[in-house]
Amino acid sequence: MGQLIIIVAMFALLWLLFIRPQARRRQTQQQLLSSIDVGDEVLTVGGMYGRVISLGDEDDLQLEIAPGTRVRVARRAVATIVPPDDDLAELEPVDANPR
Repeated sequence: MGQLIIIVAMFALLWLLFIRPQARRRQTQQQLLSSIDVGDEVLTVGGMYGRVISLGDEDDLQLEIAPGTRVRVARRAVATIVPPDDDLAELEPVDANPR
């Protein structure tokens, strides 16, 4: 009977440490992918920044990565939506070599 309790406790620990956090990450990623809209700036898993031009089917979207350059990417390749940095645009550049 004591061994059965240990086995059940090990499975509960495995669930708490591995399965539950992975399910939570998967749920937040699904919420992120469903919240993508036209005009959002996104970062792909490959490290490419772009603005969403159009949403295709459920599986893909079109990004503009440079003026006039559009690419089609899988929706699941989006790592994050980049928040607008209005405050950073107003800052003056910092001189890297002050004298």
